[in-house]
Formats: sequence, C-alpha cells, structure tokens
Amino acid sequence: MTLPDVDPPESRRGVVGPFTARQLATALLAVLTAALVLVVSTQPLVTPGATPAPADPRATQYLVGSAGEGLRVGDRAPELEVAGVDGRPAPLLDLDGNPVRLADLRGRPVWINFWASWCPPCQAETPTIRDAAAAYAPQGLEVIGISVQEATEDDVRAYAETYALGYTVAADLAGDVFRLYRVFGLPTQYFLDENGTIRAIVQGPVTPGSAASNLALLGLRVPDESPETAP
Repeated sequence: MTLPDVDPPESRRGVVGPFTARQLATALLAVLTAALVLVVSTQPLVTPGATPAPADPRATQYLVGSAGEGLRVGDRAPELEVAGVDGRPAPLLDLDGNPVRLADLRGRPVWINFWASWCPPCQAETPTIRDAAAAYAPQGLEVIGISVQEATEDDVRAYAETYALGYTVAADLAGDVFRLYRVFGLPTQYFLDENGTIRAIVQGPVTPGSAASNLALLGLRVPDESPETAP
C-alpha cells in the first residue's frame, strides 16, 4: 500500500527571529519596570521648588578612632604632656610657645576642648566656645582648645585668627595628649573643677545651653550679659 505524499509541517517562526510575541512582550514589560524603578529612586525626597531642611553639623561627633573606655567623671585629668625631643615628657605648648600645665591652673575651673580645624561639628561649635570663654572669664574659667590631627601649626594659628579666639589654643600635632586622654571622636569636652577632677565629659559639640549646664557643674553661674561676638 502506498501512502500519499504529505508535505512536512512548516517550522514555527517568531515575530522577530526566533522570539515569539509573548516573549517580546515579557521582555518589554521588564525593561519598562526597571526604567520606572530607576526614575522613582533618583527623584529628590522633597517637593519640587521646596527648600530641604539643612543638616545640622553639630548633631553628631566626628569619629576618628574606635570607641573604647576612656577617662571617666571623677578621674583626675592627666597633665597635658607630650614627648620631648629627648623622649622625656614635656609640657604641651600653646601657639605662642608657652607651656600649658593643668598644675598651674589649680584653683580655677578648666574646660578642655579637643578639636580639629577640618572637623565640621568643631567649626559649628567654635563661636559658642569663644563666646563662653569670654563671658565666663571673670569667674575664673580657663578654656584650653587642643587641636589634633593637623598638618602644621600654621593651620591651627590661621583658624584661631579667623575665629578671633581669645582663649588658650595648642596644637597637639603628634597626638600625644590626644592618646593620653583616649579621645576617639571630635569634638570632645572635659570640664574640670578647681582641683583638676573631671566633673563632666561631652562626646560631641556643645550648644550655648549645654555649655552653660556643664559649667554650672563647676559652680559657674550664667553671666548676666553676653560678650560682643566677633564677625
């Protein structure tokens, strides 16, 4: 018996090459979805034309090391000493070359501020410290600003001149006092009573209100009038 000739079935052809219409539609949908996600994710999170709230650089401390156990309230503040040229301890020097010794300040409340000229929260609090130093000076307050992790002493001097700082400023270029006090963030504040005992520690920048609160722990009252601020 002879079978009739039957033409072979035609091969199925896609809309574009080997791809079917369904496959092309699926791929197009995936591309459109990805594009939509990209557009949404790159849009600003504020209403167009609105002014976003500025970030407050004073809100947090700038970390420069691993947080660990440092000095505590009630400890006697270590003397401000650095390694001398002969390797023996030497006093920290201010920008005029004068030694800065806590022993010489016994009987007076002391505020030690560790900072750096490149540190945004330090820059934000500098006017507060400058004004407080002047306002509380009649009550005997001694403010010591110790700059750390700077390239040169000239950088520290330029910063002090720019902000018209009238309190004691020293450059701890080698970081000796910085390590002695086990500081891990900038700025860091130590408030010492007249005996050199730490009465308060602030990890971060101060505001006029927080400065007044911590100085009150040293027995200092809020001045009746604020000093004139530098431009």
